Amino acid sequence: MKIDTGTTAWMITATALVLLMTPGLAFFYGGMTRAKSVLNMMMMSFVSIITVTIAWVLYGHSLAFDTFGDGSGFLNKIIGGGDALGLQSLVDTATKDDGTGMPSLVFSAFQLTFAIITVALISGAIADRAKFGAWVVFGVAWATLVYFPVAHWVWGGGWLAGLGIEDFAGGTVVHVNAGAAGLALAFVLGKRTGWRKDPMRPHNLTLVLLGVGLLWFGWFGFNAGSELAVDGTAGLAFMNTQIATAVAAGAWLLVEKLRDGHSTTLGVASGAVAGLVAITPACGFVDPWAAGVLGAIAGTVCAYAVGLKYKFGFDDSLDVVGVHLVGGAIGAVSLGIIAAYPFADGQEKGLLYGGPISQLGVQALGPLVVGLYSFAMAWIIGKIIDKTMGFRIDQEEEVTGIDITTHAETGYDLGTVHSSGVASVNGPVPASAKKVDA
Repeated sequence: MKIDTGTTAWMITATALVLLMTPGLAFFYGGMTRAKSVLNMMMMSFVSIITVTIAWVLYGHSLAFDTFGDGSGFLNKIIGGGDALGLQSLVDTATKDDGTGMPSLVFSAFQLTFAIITVALISGAIADRAKFGAWVVFGVAWATLVYFPVAHWVWGGGWLAGLGIEDFAGGTVVHVNAGAAGLALAFVLGKRTGWRKDPMRPHNLTLVLLGVGLLWFGWFGFNAGSELAVDGTAGLAFMNTQIATAVAAGAWLLVEKLRDGHSTTLGVASGAVAGLVAITPACGFVDPWAAGVLGAIAGTVCAYAVGLKYKFGFDDSLDVVGVHLVGGAIGAVSLGIIAAYPFADGQEKGLLYGGPISQLGVQALGPLVVGLYSFAMAWIIGKIIDKTMGFRIDQEEEVTGIDITTHAETGYDLGTVHSSGVASVNGPVPASAKKVDA
């Protein structure tokens, strides 16, 4: 087996960076929930690492990246084959025969981390109210029936790849996919008890900022690593990731200042994620100036899109739809206009660079089809789980707090907290002291 040691070293590093994003997401989501739900929210991310890893090793890699038959038949456009079941056939093989690639298992591990975080992203739409066991079952079923096939459609030589879709690191495969599934589950489980009546503010914004910092750091592996090489395109993807994220965070803060009169820590965190999401499909295809424009658009649009749940009446608890579905679609479709560096067969430049309008059509078709497929399958899977084992905890457990009723733990043991923010562990709380909302 001949490999490029530089590429291999970078891809091992990038894989570790992307895996770190899921614990980062756990902190980000955990801080955004109420205190009585923080452990459950974080567990939904961590258990995704477990379940998706097992599914990926057994059959996920095969379904996503293996070739069905000789690769020319109809089935190969839809799903991969079974030659890599258990990953045994990848041992001591390389991604390229000429010595410029990496060990096949490193490539597989890198792609596994994408599958993990895509499942974990969905959980933010159903915070506070989902049965933990039901979530585990859903995660495995959705990864099997949705993520693995969609990854094959776009990255594994499937039908969207054949049309020339451009998705450098997962705007369609990861973010539109997860956002649409989150929307479906928000409908299946319904609104949280007290939604729009009780305060449901983030309980720990320091955790949110810690989480977004880890996400921002790991996203460089997510985007630049998707070049699967150490070259100029990887450098372009790296820089574009930074530009779009910073501009989007600033745009969100500006919207808040003009609309609400103040800029918030939740806003800078959400804006950064919106920029990361939008640049994901585009990072290796666009010029730096375009990354800045894309970040500005994503930060502005997503700042307003997170309010759609109030207008249409669905409880997307942590704004998976407003940030990931909307931001992912913005980034994906934008390539039909601003793509400057297509590199795969069938891909074209955007309209600004003289490319055909057909590329814009493909860039719109991909998110549309994937979004509809993911929504429909997530709704079906969710309904089956709800009718068989139940997907939602009962109202009493939800009001008490899912951490204590499901996991027999609490995120904090600080005694009773006064409205002043001072913890009392030695005596009763004065009647005049108002408890902080949990």
